[in-house]
Amino acid sequence: MNLFSIAFKSIKQRLLTSTLTSLSVALGVMMMIAVLVIFGIVDRTFNQQAIGYDLIVGPKGSDLQLVLSSVYRIAPAIETLPYDYYQQLKNDPRVEEAIPITMGDVTQQGGFPVVGTETTYFLREYAPGKKLLIRGDGFREAFDAIIGAEVARQNGWDIGSQFTLVHGGAESDCHHDEKFTVTGVLKRTGTPNDRTVFTHLNGFYAIAGHETPVEQMVKRYREFFRVIPGGEKDQELKDLIKQAKEEEAKSHGHYHGPDSTVMKDVSAIFLIMKAPPGESAATTSILFAAQVKKGFQAQAVNPIFPMQRLMTQFVGNIRQVLLALTIMIIVVSGIGIFVSIYNSMADRRREISIMRALGAQRTTVFAIILAESILLCFAGGVAGILLGHGLLFFVAPIVEAKSGLLVDPFSFEPIELVLLPALIVLASIVGIIPGLTAYRTDVAKNL
Repeated sequence: MNLFSIAFKSIKQRLLTSTLTSLSVALGVMMMIAVLVIFGIVDRTFNQQAIGYDLIVGPKGSDLQLVLSSVYRIAPAIETLPYDYYQQLKNDPRVEEAIPITMGDVTQQGGFPVVGTETTYFLREYAPGKKLLIRGDGFREAFDAIIGAEVARQNGWDIGSQFTLVHGGAESDCHHDEKFTVTGVLKRTGTPNDRTVFTHLNGFYAIAGHETPVEQMVKRYREFFRVIPGGEKDQELKDLIKQAKEEEAKSHGHYHGPDSTVMKDVSAIFLIMKAPPGESAATTSILFAAQVKKGFQAQAVNPIFPMQRLMTQFVGNIRQVLLALTIMIIVVSGIGIFVSIYNSMADRRREISIMRALGAQRTTVFAIILAESILLCFAGGVAGILLGHGLLFFVAPIVEAKSGLLVDPFSFEPIELVLLPALIVLASIVGIIPGLTAYRTDVAKNL
């Protein structure tokens, strides 16, 4: 009979105490697994690897809000940019691709964010080396829609499903009458795209209520482009005002203006830069962002910087605190194992003495006690890993519903490989003193 078999039989004799002791280790490991996996997913989501764009251009304001609204769709858009500005960026020789998006509505069913964009959005990589895969067709008509995998799952939508939008957010009572038809479903990506409904820009602009009052739009246009009164651009605006007012009169005060770029706006613009000879793409992006900041009323943000600040200042600190707490729980559990085994030594002195009388060496007795400690910790560690990933099955839907963050219960963090060896080391340490007590047991006195 080997040492671990003897240790296992000894544990069975104190089954309740041993089970509770091992359970305390399991709970600590379970919490650590949950913290590691969830924060690992957060870290991978909120970093450059999850964003396939060099710059995000939006109205001046908070750079963090711009990234959270345009990429992650968990914050309201700051303001809007003139559609003409998007066209200028698109024609800039330093820009390889410019992709506009419009935001502000959600689906009536499920409250999923709606993003108006162009087909180019689905042709570019959403992350380095990864492209969006669509089941079905892309945009064919203005009121076609492409939905994310999570939208399809939660709402039970598929190709051919129709839906309506709510203007201004899920709390709004302003429902649009226009119906969109699902023509494509995205394959799951583990990104905010899974929880997004995409419509074509033309369809977005054609929705009643998305028009901006003419005077307000022209005023914004003048301020943005710093139009000089009396200049050539100013005369163009006056002509457009006249045309727009005529359209308003014809449509009973509502101007949609789908053919007038001045009367359109976008929430943000994703840029993929191309570096000129002798210059890196990063340098081009930095110089371009500085130029945008000095020019019009806009900002160009490299999404990695605000997200790094968020991770470092807020998310990272929370992770460290939670990890420290779980480590303390595991250490306390280790002390519990020490107390359990040490307290049992008084009742086991006769048992140990009999083993010694039958020929067991002092080192053998010492090793059996260490084996008990290791078995308790190891069993608790394995149970904790299973419980941790099991807990994620229950937590994942809640996290997704509250934050929009997709949690995969099968996600694995490399640090999990260290847990069991670390627990074995901890078990060896806490088993030393009880083992020495067994080692020094006086055979003659206890028999």
